[in-house]
Amino acid sequence: MPSTIQEPARSIPVSAEYDVLVVGGGPSGITAALAAGEDGLRVGLIESRSFVGGNMTIGLPVLGFLGQKGNQIIDGLPEKFIRRLRTERDGASEHRPCPLHMGITLVEPEAVKTVALEMLTEAGVDVLFYTFFAGPVMDGDRIAGIITESKSGRSAVLAKVVIDCTGDADVAYRAGVPCGKGDEHGGMQPPTLMFCLGGVDTDRLRMTIANAPKEARTYLTDFIPAEYFGQNHQFIVVGLRELMAKAKEERGLSIPNERTIIITGLKKGEVWINMTRVAGTDGTDARSLTNGEIEGRAQIDDIVTYLVNYVAGFENAYFTKTAPFLGIRETRRIVGRYVMTQEDVLSCAHFDDAIAVASYPIDIHRPGDEGCTLIWCGDCYDIPYRSLVPQKVSNLLVAGRSISATHEAMGAIRVMATCMAMGEAAGRAAKISVRGNRAPADIDVGELRRQQLEHGVYLRNRDGSRAGLQDLAPAA
Repeated sequence: MPSTIQEPARSIPVSAEYDVLVVGGGPSGITAALAAGEDGLRVGLIESRSFVGGNMTIGLPVLGFLGQKGNQIIDGLPEKFIRRLRTERDGASEHRPCPLHMGITLVEPEAVKTVALEMLTEAGVDVLFYTFFAGPVMDGDRIAGIITESKSGRSAVLAKVVIDCTGDADVAYRAGVPCGKGDEHGGMQPPTLMFCLGGVDTDRLRMTIANAPKEARTYLTDFIPAEYFGQNHQFIVVGLRELMAKAKEERGLSIPNERTIIITGLKKGEVWINMTRVAGTDGTDARSLTNGEIEGRAQIDDIVTYLVNYVAGFENAYFTKTAPFLGIRETRRIVGRYVMTQEDVLSCAHFDDAIAVASYPIDIHRPGDEGCTLIWCGDCYDIPYRSLVPQKVSNLLVAGRSISATHEAMGAIRVMATCMAMGEAAGRAAKISVRGNRAPADIDVGELRRQQLEHGVYLRNRDGSRAGLQDLAPAA
């Protein structure tokens, strides 16, 4: 068998042309497209699946709306989306304080798909499903569009500005942007295949934990006091380490995780389980992803056996569904005009070009073992616009977990509310770029910050107070 073949040259038809093209319809892609299209630009969104929503559709809660001091630090379009989910579809909870994750917002996956698509179509965004990014269309150092592959064949989609919201920096990487991957050894946080159980007595679960005597360490959960469970009907459990260790010893169960992670759903008796762990999976490699799916599914039976036989409230639980795809925590990160670092997060860094504020701790599921690193900064930190602007390729922006950051900083900014905030900023920056006929790197960031504030985005002053339009530096 030859190691390579020659593909003959061919002419690729241009199927569409936009002012702004968003590649990827996850949390950052949705808000990027909405922001880019808010005053009449032609905006397209390309998505390889049959729905938008990304990781909001796999059973995870949305983390990051609340800061470490309990205040809401993500607003604007992300809040508008959650509010519509909640009021029109009963598809989202309030932003609930959580001792471990600062705040959790439960969402119903099917409602996410519906509401996000409604908002995009209402905004005039041209959404195209079942379409894969296959390569960039380059004009020197400028990205003029992308090549797509679908059931319809191969075609080109052109745009004045492209926003990479793939989560894996697919567009940026293939366009020649320098990228990093994983930690200093290339190790990446392991993905998880979420799955759902019905028939769980969640009140029995939470009250068993809440009422356990202090000496009953079996029920102690990581960083979450028992009082939390007595006060919240919808909650997240992280811990039960001794119960799991006991189940493994008594039943010989193979569970590649040392912690129990249970997330209540919005429907009565429904919980999502975040416990499969597929170490060594590379989310940018199709064979590795396939093996990860196979291994993740194989882990579910032993986890269910453990829950049903050892955890209170699961006595009558039954399996209902798996997530539609693996939840990927980490792959590529671009090298941009600025690289966010662990020190930026832990020092609560303030940037003059801040376009969003985040507060989620550095949360790294370590690549080499079953453990997790959690480090809190005590407050908030800014995300600079320069981290969304890649090196070497113009007319391109990146939003989501693949922005310019170190492995450690990415562990903090990767959660969904923060990704949505970055997407909103990228969409608005792309709009300013098109309107001003300037590359994204050359736009007036002061104008971007002004528009962010006008649309309700939370930014902060150096003293930590919420910024308003009156706090912006006067125009030169």
